[in-house]
Amino acid sequence: MLSNRWSGVLRGLVIVAVLGVWLAIGAIGGQAQGKLSTVQTNDSAAFLPSSAESTRAAEKAQAFVSDESLPALVVAVPTDGGAVTPQQLETLQAVAADLPTLPLPGAGPDDPQTVGDALTGDPVVVPSQDGEAAMIVASLDASQSSDLMADDERVNNAVVAEIRAELETALADSGLQAWVTGPAGFVADLVNAFGGIDTVLLLVALGAVLIILAIVYRSPILPFMVILTAVFALCLAGLVVYLLADAGTLTLNGQAQGILSILVVGAAVDYSLLVVARYREELRAVESPYTAVRRALRASIEPIAASAGTVIAGLLCLLLSDLASNRSLGPVGAVGIAAAFLGALTFLPALLVVGGKRSRGIFWPRRPAYDPAAADEATTAALAPAPATGAPEGGRDVALAASHDVEVHVAGHGVWSRVASFVGRRDRAVWIVTALVLAGCAAFVPTFQAEGTSDSDVFLTQVDSVDGEQVLEDHFGGVGVQPAIVIAPEADLDAVLQAATATDGVASAAAVTEGGTGGAPGAPSQGPPLVVDGDVRVDVVTEDPSDTNAATQTVAALRDAVHEVSPDSLVGGASAERLDTQIAGDHDLRVIVPVVLVVILAILMLLLRSVLAPVLLMAANVLSFGAALGVSAIVFNHVLDFPGADPTVPLYAFCFLVALGVDYSIFLMTRVREESGIIGTRRGTLRALAVTGSVITSAGVVLAATFAALGVIPLLFLAQLAFIVAFGVLVDTLIVRSLLVPALVHDVGRAVWWPGALRRSAP
Repeated sequence: MLSNRWSGVLRGLVIVAVLGVWLAIGAIGGQAQGKLSTVQTNDSAAFLPSSAESTRAAEKAQAFVSDESLPALVVAVPTDGGAVTPQQLETLQAVAADLPTLPLPGAGPDDPQTVGDALTGDPVVVPSQDGEAAMIVASLDASQSSDLMADDERVNNAVVAEIRAELETALADSGLQAWVTGPAGFVADLVNAFGGIDTVLLLVALGAVLIILAIVYRSPILPFMVILTAVFALCLAGLVVYLLADAGTLTLNGQAQGILSILVVGAAVDYSLLVVARYREELRAVESPYTAVRRALRASIEPIAASAGTVIAGLLCLLLSDLASNRSLGPVGAVGIAAAFLGALTFLPALLVVGGKRSRGIFWPRRPAYDPAAADEATTAALAPAPATGAPEGGRDVALAASHDVEVHVAGHGVWSRVASFVGRRDRAVWIVTALVLAGCAAFVPTFQAEGTSDSDVFLTQVDSVDGEQVLEDHFGGVGVQPAIVIAPEADLDAVLQAATATDGVASAAAVTEGGTGGAPGAPSQGPPLVVDGDVRVDVVTEDPSDTNAATQTVAALRDAVHEVSPDSLVGGASAERLDTQIAGDHDLRVIVPVVLVVILAILMLLLRSVLAPVLLMAANVLSFGAALGVSAIVFNHVLDFPGADPTVPLYAFCFLVALGVDYSIFLMTRVREESGIIGTRRGTLRALAVTGSVITSAGVVLAATFAALGVIPLLFLAQLAFIVAFGVLVDTLIVRSLLVPALVHDVGRAVWWPGALRRSAP
């Protein structure tokens, strides 16, 4: 009695300690999660490798200007569509004069106090040649535009917000309509779009998961326990990522932050579903909830650890990327999966038994009752010869057709028992038909357009900077807001200028002179060429805006032309950065995809102690990924009419879908292996499918719903990734794991475990 009493006290202390640690993590990590946006870097130039040509050009270009600027362009047109009147032009000049005096709210003592403090010079007004528009050029100091002010607002965002607020007031009765565009406007709108990640995205994801869990469990208590597990796991992940990003160990961007939230919630709920399902099984076999949760953890830890390890290994392969944004997503995602793993295997079990002997109450109103005969039936049903079809169902009773091993009946799993029986009766037909259907969908993969998009296509909703850019293009065509930059030896200046002006798509090319530039962006400068360390700088204005694919193609041709006459020249600028990003993306696909496949295949071989089974699983999941990408190409091109995709979309989708898709096959195959050692491979396959069908399907639906929540952020990249991964997860869950894999394993029989010892077990 004394021993039992001390044992109970010790268990209670362990539970309190575990919950106490997690509560502390929640308190600290919750604050860090809310501050992740303050350590973001969304400048694409910062993601390029130092060896990229545009990066090297940018480093040398800094010596040719006293201050790097980030232009904010205010473009205004009359609301009636006519010409700008002299009075309206005077109004704009007055606005331009007042802009530097606007205070910046939230600024601390060491921050810029006014808009003028963040500018490199006074704003200037430039009328359009057609007389129907006017532009105010306000150049922000690029060196401080991304700095955080006292209220955690970036200088660029604060300046753009104040300019927009001033325009709304000052132009109210002027008959003018104005937009803030240019690089500063785009950056501000992009940051505002990511602003929903901290709250909206998380609330939508958790709300969708809560609804699904309520349907699955039909309990008012258990869904909230699983949700709490996901939330505390996210707090842990947010804390670790914040500390790493704040220390400069990794680069965090808005995309990675959104993916982190979704990944942690989805993985934590998936792992929790498996733990709870096994816990419910054990509660019927043992009286003590503590014993039940211990047995559930013992049975669940191998598949969950294998699943988490597979996803972590797949994500860490992104460290091979040339792009810092991709490299950072690897450890960010790995931290998230590790946090989900720890939460599901420590915090959740503590919650499950916090009620002591009354812990079954969390399943109310469908509490699993202890059946003293269940444990004995579990053993005898597994070891005894299979009863004839139609035998009464019991705790682990399995009724299989003795001659063909094609029927299964598991108590409490009627629907999935019928699915398993169908697979057993028609295994070869099932896997051939499903493989052909998936292959047919995968045939559309070559139509997936991943050559990149313009900055204006990034937004899925109407934003000020995109609308302003269109007005700017209509009335100020040829204004090179961000010209391509050529750094060339002084001796090659004439040849570079001739090659640049002869390139299709180039509007003008001029050397930076000692007289500098002024006025509108792209305006010619005066004086002799400025020479720095034997180099000159040539600004090349493209006919198309620098953020478009057309300008990127022009810069690619410009590089070829310039390198032909001056091999030591460097071509940089915004369009060159986009080009180098695409080149790096193509490199990543060629390098990372094979590595991910090899790493995951090796993990599967170690887990299943087989060669053939992992090869079949990988083939099935790669086919599933191809089908998801092919269907996505059809939807994006012909239904949603998307303009294309970023090159990183298929890479991210591959890493997530292959790693996460294999997860469900791992959950199934570890149970198949467990059952095969007792009742044979074919019987074990059908029983494993029947027993795990509902929980794995629920896990897949939850993960699909969480990734679909990315669609609430109005950005093209996240919307595309949300669709591909959500659809792909459903394909993996409902087709690959439910039909293709079990049918294939059932057809192959015990040979699937070659060369492992199980190949000599019952077929």
